[in-house]
Formats: sequence, structure tokens, C-alpha cells
Amino acid sequence: MVAASSGDIRFDVPLYTVAEAARAIGVSAATLGSWVKRPASVRQQGEHPPVVTSVPSNSVRQPTIPFVGLAEGLVLAAVRRAGVPLQRIRPALERLSHDLGIDHALASRQLYTDGAEILFDYAEHSPGEAVMVRHLVVVRNQQRVFSEVVDQYLQRIDYAEDGYARLLRLPVYSVAQVVADPERAFGKPIFARGAAKVSDVLDRFWAGEDLNSVADDFGIPRADLEDVVRVASRRAA
Repeated sequence: MVAASSGDIRFDVPLYTVAEAARAIGVSAATLGSWVKRPASVRQQGEHPPVVTSVPSNSVRQPTIPFVGLAEGLVLAAVRRAGVPLQRIRPALERLSHDLGIDHALASRQLYTDGAEILFDYAEHSPGEAVMVRHLVVVRNQQRVFSEVVDQYLQRIDYAEDGYARLLRLPVYSVAQVVADPERAFGKPIFARGAAKVSDVLDRFWAGEDLNSVADDFGIPRADLEDVVRVASRRAA
């Protein structure tokens, strides 16, 4: 098993609370909390091994999720949207990690390039999981590829030269291009156009400034700002 590099902000630095990470990838905090990788010392006997990386913290109010965990959560959100319950895919994830031979397989480019073949092979040798895998993998032009919903999520990930995720285009917005990049704004969601932190822009809007003024000041297309406000308002309702 090839380990990820230590000392890399993507793996070692907690950037998000569970609630922040959940909002970014469009799942509930309770759902993401059930996925989060916790230290073995605090797991209860018989508890399922977690599948999203976290960094130990003394407080639930402090960030615990590094960027690699956000990327893992994004992929699991795609699995969830494809209709596969996590308890059904845990064995398949173990197979992926084993066959790819790397840590953080869900955040790796190899998942995108080789994962569909591995899962299809897993289904052929595990008949009870064939239906589950069919939600994730299809045969197209005699090749095994990920289903459309999973592929759409995987295409939201840009990878660094080491093959691990380096930037995520967040899926909760229908118009705005909002990204998470650990090298900018300490990983907080920012507008791809204008590079402003989403939280800073929303603070100005909630303070009573009109959309046009906020959009002009931050160099953000008004349509992008309207989309972000809609998403934030829906969460607050």
C-alpha cells in the first residue's frame, strides 16, 4: 500500500468542520459524520470502519476534515446519489483500496481511470453485489465506465502530479462555479470567477447590500451570486 506524502496540506491539515464539509458536498452533517474516519482508539466495538479521513481534534467545533477527506466525501456523495447505501459499498471500497494499492483511493486519479474495471470485476466474483455495482458501472463501447451520475462528480475533481485531488468544483450550485482549493483561502469555498470567499460575499449581502453592488465589488457575475444566495437561503430555511 503506497502512503500519501506527509507534510502536505491536503492530507495533514484540518480545514473543515463536519458541518462545513457536508454543506460543501451537499449531504447532511449526520450523513458525513457517519462516513468520517475516526481514530481506532475511540471507535466502539463492532463499529464499521469509517471511509472519510479526519484529523483528531479536541472539540467538535474545530475543523477535523482535511482536503483529502472532502474529496473522499465528494465521491461518496456521488455513490449516494446513484442510490447505493454505504453499507453495501464498504466491501467494494475495500477491494478498490487493495487493488489500487494506495491510501485515499477515493481521492485518487486511479479511481477515475481504473475504478470502474475493478468494481465490475468485483461484481463478477461477488454475485450478491452485482445489482449494487450496476448502479455505479456501465458498459459503453465495450469498456467498463462509471455511470453518468458518478462520472459527473468525478469530473469535478482536478488532480495534482502525484495523482491525488488538488481542487474540487463543488456540486451544490447549479450556476455558480465555486471551488475548494487548499492552496487558496485555506480551502474555504471561493468563486472560481473573482476568487472571493463565498462566506465574505454572503456576509456583505446579509448585511443589506444589494446584489449589484456586491457583485461589482467582488468581480463576480450576478448570476453566480444569485445562485449562491439561493443555496444559502435554502439551507437557512
